[in-house]
Order: sequence, then C-alpha cells, then structure tokens
Amino acid sequence: MDSLTLAWIGCGAVAALCWLLSVLTREYSFVDRIWSIVPPVYVAFFAYRSGWDARLVIMTVLATLWGARLTFNFARKGGYAPGGEDYRWPVLRARMSPALFQLFNVVFIAGIQNVILLLIVLPAWAASQRPGTPLGPLDAIATVLFLVLLAGETIADQQQWRFQQAKRAARARGDVVESQFVTTGLFRFSRHPNFFCEQAMWWVFYLFAVASGAGWLHWTLLGAVVLSALFHGSTNFTEELTLQKYPSYAEYQRRTSRLLPLPPR
Repeated sequence: MDSLTLAWIGCGAVAALCWLLSVLTREYSFVDRIWSIVPPVYVAFFAYRSGWDARLVIMTVLATLWGARLTFNFARKGGYAPGGEDYRWPVLRARMSPALFQLFNVVFIAGIQNVILLLIVLPAWAASQRPGTPLGPLDAIATVLFLVLLAGETIADQQQWRFQQAKRAARARGDVVESQFVTTGLFRFSRHPNFFCEQAMWWVFYLFAVASGAGWLHWTLLGAVVLSALFHGSTNFTEELTLQKYPSYAEYQRRTSRLLPLPPR
C-alpha cells in the first residue's frame, strides 16, 4: 500500500481515538494534546518510506524540533493535565445545543483538525516521491527560514509565559495589575507573533516540496492554506473573548498589527 494511503488511514484512526476519548472523558482537547506529536511522526514515516532521503531527514529533524518545542510549551501550561481543556470549548458549548456541539466535536474538533495535521506535512510526502533529488540552495533557504521562525515563536511564547507568571504572582500578592495582556517585546509589533511564526513555518515547509521538483504550485500547498484559514477564524474568536474580558484591548488592536510584525501605529 502506498505511503499516502497509509498516512490517511493513520489520520482516520487518530481522529476516531480523539473523538472516543472526548466522549468518554467529556474533555475536548485531545487533538490539542497530539497537535505537536502527530505531524513529526507523519514526516518520519514519509522519510522512512523514501529510504531516508537526505531532504526528508532534514524535514524530519525540523518537524521534530517544532514538535518538541510546542509540546514543552503546551505541557508547562497544564495542557496534558486532567481538565486541561482549551478555554474556548466551554464557551462554544454554552452557545450550542448539546447535539450541535457533539456534531461540531465529530466534524471539526476530532475530524477536520486531524485532517489539517496531515495536510500541513504533505510536502514531505511530495518530496518522498522524488528521492535522490540533490539538495540545493532552496533547501538551505527553507531550513534557515524555518529555524528563524521557530526561534521567533519560541521567544514570543517565552515572553507571554513570563508575563502571565508575573501577573499571577502580582495577583497572589494582592498587587494591582496594570496590564492584563502582554504588549511588550515581539508583542509590540504584532498582537500574535507566535501565530504568525506558526503559520509561516508551514508555508516555508512547502518549499522543500518545490526543491524536490514538485513545482511551485503543487496541491500539497493546501495544508498551509487551510492552516492559515483555521488560524484566521481561531484568532477572531480569541480576540472576541479577550475584548469582552478586557475592553482596553481595543486600543491595543488599534495600534498594533494583527499578525504580520510591523511598527506600532
């Protein structure tokens, strides 16, 4: 059986498991918990099926670095602890009927999100179809850009983590917290610099497929496109909730770019 078919079978099995666990536990963040784990496994599988082609080995290393960093960041925020559910799911449950939310759980939370996790790494499958294609300048450019974006996301997440820890400590001491959300560091130039880096990394990942000879416009670009669309909707929802909680966020929205890092207005 070809590697792409096997990957889709694996994707279906993981989606079914996430759905089953959500039904049994009434927690709906199991896809979040495997978000950083499954993509590197897919890439490593394609590398194995290619005979460990050099380009696929590089892609596997990069995907693993991405996954390790994201897993660490998710774990320290309590994402793997019992009850560590995404704060947005309870809001959606309150807005939907039980039956509608369960349909949403099957179709989007467990289904579509797992499909996206496979789609974003399919440039690795495209590259695996052309093993032995020599490495070139585009591979080097893609590798450097991926690492730069990975570093940017790491810095942004660390700045956000330090801010949230300081805010919790201030509240515990009974101090007045002047700023409720981070606006310094990379967040001075973008309201979501970590989101920007996350999306851009998978557009850069596609360059490896181009370097392998798949062409500049190959259908595996779909993963980066769909991921960007997902982030667009997710960011809208996140900012809606933040604005409801902190009205002063509107001023931050006015002066700071949404995603692309730009000088403050």
